[in-house]
Amino acid sequence: MEIEVKSKDENEIVFIVRDAEVPFINAIRRIAMMEVPKIAVEDVNIVKNDSAMFDEVLAHRLGLTPLISNAEAMGGMGPDDTVSLTLNKTGPGVVYSEDLVSTDSIIKPVYDTIPLVKLKADETVELEAVAKIGLGKEHAKWMPTTVCAYKQYPKITFNENAQEVSYELENVCPRNILKSDRRSKKLKILDIENCSMCKSCMRADENDYIDIGHEENVFIFTIETDGSMLPEEVLLKACDVLSDKAEKFIEFSK
Repeated sequence: MEIEVKSKDENEIVFIVRDAEVPFINAIRRIAMMEVPKIAVEDVNIVKNDSAMFDEVLAHRLGLTPLISNAEAMGGMGPDDTVSLTLNKTGPGVVYSEDLVSTDSIIKPVYDTIPLVKLKADETVELEAVAKIGLGKEHAKWMPTTVCAYKQYPKITFNENAQEVSYELENVCPRNILKSDRRSKKLKILDIENCSMCKSCMRADENDYIDIGHEENVFIFTIETDGSMLPEEVLLKACDVLSDKAEKFIEFSK
């Protein structure tokens, strides 16, 4: 198996996997979404809430606020350990995620500008949010990924024996990856990896000139996180979980 990283930043990684099969790639996708541990608010103890927002809605917002869950943050926590984040704010004004005060200097909201609730004059919100480690298969708030998807590597071929080159297909492609070159009497491919394989060009082709398919056992994989951990960290943890599952099957078969 060969892996080629195409792009990477703090929240997203795009890579190509060659010589792999769909079940393996899909297993990585599902585990990355559902079985990579992450920290999120589980319980909210509301002391006072004078705002117009119901307690349940406020607790839901707190649960979906991403908390830093990298290796450093998770290293000192066990499955039953918790971290408290307190909030005590009086209006008027908007209460943001930066107003949450954590008992752990590392485990805190990823972003400071997430609006939680709007308070009018003299309205007060006082609460304690208790965070713990969980898995995405238990609740979406523990999913580290916002995007975790793959597609088969596109393959575009042209029929050299076609009676006529379909230059007009340049304007049919919704992603503008085709460009007509009348000098060489061909259609050129600008960015094949951007092809969604929608086959709009094939449906519009009256000359049987173009064919859209995919490369066997080659995939473009995208992982985007909510900022709680790096995407490559999610990928490595997903691989570790899959490896552990495989080891259990091996031990069971002995």
